[in-house]
Amino acid sequence: MAAACRAVKELVAVITGGASGLGLATARRLVEQGAAAVLLDLPSSDGETQAKKLGKSCAFAPADVTSEKDVQAALTLAKEKFGRVDVAVNCAGIAVASKTYNLKKSQVHTLEDFQRVLNVNLTGTFNVIRLVAGEMSQNEPDQGGQRGVIINTASIAAFEGQAYLAPRC
Repeated sequence: MAAACRAVKELVAVITGGASGLGLATARRLVEQGAAAVLLDLPSSDGETQAKKLGKSCAFAPADVTSEKDVQAALTLAKEKFGRVDVAVNCAGIAVASKTYNLKKSQVHTLEDFQRVLNVNLTGTFNVIRLVAGEMSQNEPDQGGQRGVIINTASIAAFEGQAYLAPRC
């Protein structure tokens, strides 16, 4: 464990979905081990409060992962406050629980909800990956020649069928 803590110490991480759930747990763990964290989450989230709880090594960036402008602003905040971006952890995601066809209501799953899930979970993740990769390309390589790391998370729904969850990535 001591070696892992040394490896994390002084890294700067941007965590999508960072104001709650897996994203917040990831941020807590990183900050406890000496890293700095930027919680990237929706403006309506509890991100500001959570960042304050985590202390001076944490900041909140109100952003929608599907917005290039928002994600770029979050990366700029990370650079201005902590000097660089070494790690990105993609935890942002949404789910819409709805039957494809609800016989009792004679209602079909809406295409808008399906597209919204794909937009956040797939397109939003790619948006963050591409922008953070560009940012990390400016880092000096470490001893192994690496400039940063991007970690993408998924729920068990990626591997097991879940009732009423047609769109999942």
